[in-house]
Amino acid sequence: MKRLPLIGLWLASASALSAATVLRLDVQAAIHPISSEYIRNGIARAERDGAALVILRLNTPGGLDSSMREIIERILASRVPVAAYVGPSGARSASAGFFIGVACDLFVMAPGTNTGAAHPVGIGIGGQAMDKTTEDKVTHDAASYIKTLAERRGRNVKMAEDAVRDSLSYTEREALAGKLIDFIAADEAELLARLDGQKVRLFSGEERTLDLKDARIVDLPMSFRQRFLITISNPNLAYILLMLGLLGLYFEFANPGAILPGVLGGISLLLAIFAFQILPINYVGLLLILLAVACFILEVKVHSYGLLSMGGIAAMVIGSLMLVNAPIPEMKPSLSIIIPVALSVSAIVIFLVFLVVRAHLRRAVTGREGLLGEIGETRSELAPEGKVFVHGELWNAVADRPLPKGVKVKIIEVLDNLKVRVTEI
Repeated sequence: MKRLPLIGLWLASASALSAATVLRLDVQAAIHPISSEYIRNGIARAERDGAALVILRLNTPGGLDSSMREIIERILASRVPVAAYVGPSGARSASAGFFIGVACDLFVMAPGTNTGAAHPVGIGIGGQAMDKTTEDKVTHDAASYIKTLAERRGRNVKMAEDAVRDSLSYTEREALAGKLIDFIAADEAELLARLDGQKVRLFSGEERTLDLKDARIVDLPMSFRQRFLITISNPNLAYILLMLGLLGLYFEFANPGAILPGVLGGISLLLAIFAFQILPINYVGLLLILLAVACFILEVKVHSYGLLSMGGIAAMVIGSLMLVNAPIPEMKPSLSIIIPVALSVSAIVIFLVFLVVRAHLRRAVTGREGLLGEIGETRSELAPEGKVFVHGELWNAVADRPLPKGVKVKIIEVLDNLKVRVTEI
């Protein structure tokens, strides 16, 4: 068997895949829209170029039900046999990955792997857990779905259903003993050797005899766009981008003309929004974060003695915890990221608000306002008008009563025509 390197597909793209070519798709993350797009496009490529087999290598904690069903729908309609391979050793195919494995024409596991734990996890409106009735409906629907897949594929229906209803997980040996998988293979080479000459029945009922002697494995890597989306869809990174975007825009609005914070904030915010198209966002959480920013800004206008700031911090933390409405922890921002980032952003915004308030309260030192309260000396008798010396300059002045030359006076008002009103100290 010959094996092409990771970039082998690009080097071989000028010619169609031969009948003895196996296309390998590698899923090493949660199941979401990008995973779905990657797998569906890969199966379409295998059909178009006449591959003998598609190996779907799985190492996933699960993911979104909608993306999982898209993948399964494409697998069931595939004209090329699809083999799910849970590997390498130490990998898992849990939750949505278990459904996908059961749905494939062949289900193979490497030693030291596990699969199952497919009980549906749903979150209701506002980030709260579903009520009992809704949860039962979702569980019954998922159980029925896995039963029909297992029955059609000739797998152990009871074990498949227990993985959904009771969230059971199986080792590779337990799955093999229960006839939930087809066999155990240490690697893809052993997998192909075991499948060579075997008959495979597609979901449509058509039978195929696999001719995998001297087959070559061609890896189909994700496109640059898919890799980029996978990177920024990391929930921790998406959350940090959102916070940086809001902080940059706030700094720009508070200090118009700074430009750089506004540009970087806008880019970060757009990237976060792009990532949120992949992640299941709870918009109540997002609104709480925006409310927190509004509370920080209102602190400048309203004398709340810190109540608005405290409310903003609480809204920021709670909104951050609710932000990603995902069924598995791997698709949610980590608490060790949320708390420090939320508190840091809150502290920075409050500090900026404090600087703005202090600047507003500071007495002006230039212009008309800068003269108010300044101390000067009369250089001529004020009866009631005359000259005073202030800031190294002579000013026309007027007093409420006559004042002699040489007395100390304080400016209490700046009048029109460059004239000041003074009073004796």
